[in-house]
Formats: sequence, C-alpha cells, structure tokens
Amino acid sequence: MAKPITFVTGNVKKLEELVAILELQGEIDEICIKKCKEAVKQVNGPVIVEDTSLCFKAFGGLPGPYIKWFLNSVGPEGLHKMLLGYNDKSAEAGRTEGEIVSPRGPMDFGWDPCFQPKGYDKTYAELPKSEKNQISHRYKALKQLQDYLIANY
Repeated sequence: MAKPITFVTGNVKKLEELVAILELQGEIDEICIKKCKEAVKQVNGPVIVEDTSLCFKAFGGLPGPYIKWFLNSVGPEGLHKMLLGYNDKSAEAGRTEGEIVSPRGPMDFGWDPCFQPKGYDKTYAELPKSEKNQISHRYKALKQLQDYLIANY
C-alpha cells in the first residue's frame, strides 16, 4: 500500500499551484474513472465523483474538463469574449445545452454568470437556486444515480 506524503507550506498559492499541476488530465470520462478508483483506494468503499466540463461547440469541445483552468485564467467575462468572433456560441455543460453570454448575476460560482441554459432568458447565476437545481447537469447526474440506486439496492 502506498504511503501518504505531506506537503508543508504556509503559502496557499503554492498549494493551489501544486494541486493544479498534479490534477488529472484527459477526457472527462477518463478523469472521473481515475478519480473514482483513487477515492475507492482511499476510503475502501463506495464513492461518488463529480467533475464538470463546459464544452464550446465553436472550439470542438474545449475547454471541456479544463474549464477550471480557463475560468481561473480569464473569468466568466473572458469566456464570453473568447466566443465573440463566432456565430455559434452554444455550449454544453454536462448534458445541459445553452449559450455563453455576457456575464450576468452574482459572480460567486464558476461559470454560472455566463452560461444561459437553452430555453431560458437568465443565466445560471440569475436563476433562483431552486430553479437552477431542477435543470442543471449536476441535478440530472444525481437523478440518474438516485434512479440507479432505487432500482438496484
């Protein structure tokens, strides 16, 4: 069994940099499977892994699983600006389709301010949490898990 290693620093930015460098790379499914296998080793039991992708059709699916890096680098406004020269501003978050728009609403949760779900005139950030939580990719994934657990346990 592998022995844990402790990284000691008083600098939060160094820790963030280390985590970013060591973060798994690949396709979203590969990343989730790797994270899940590692978590199972750590806890020696069932786990749930959540990882988000945001895919721009104009960019062939990028940033995809690298959305955290893009968001940290350019923010919601930068995500919108990246698509200004493209007619197709459509995006897919998990399995929720929508568009990248100029950021609106609170800027306190990832790319919510610039993702407007298809059929809505508000961004995720502008929607009441109760409404967002009924249409989001995360809700859909948890609903699938719930249905699976009900059917199999």
